[in-house]
Amino acid sequence: MFELRYLAGVNTLEFFPELCIGCGSCLEVCPQAVFGPAAGGRKVVLRDRDACMECGACRHNCPTGTIQVEIGVGCAQGIMAGAKAADNCC
Repeated sequence: MFELRYLAGVNTLEFFPELCIGCGSCLEVCPQAVFGPAAGGRKVVLRDRDACMECGACRHNCPTGTIQVEIGVGCAQGIMAGAKAADNCC
């Protein structure tokens, strides 16, 4: 399986580590493993910003606003448009 990649340095993902409470929700929902456990496992770190496809799952599941991303742009928008055209799913 191939890994989806965004253009380097252009996605809208913002991560505010000082707000992180270490709940791990972003680790569970991110399909691209953009986040990873911090040393000691008490918080989360931004592991690979450019892997973000801007789907918004992390933002919707973060209880503290640690993660902000503009949904519906970039790779996620392209994937959804392709799926809709191919399967008439949405």
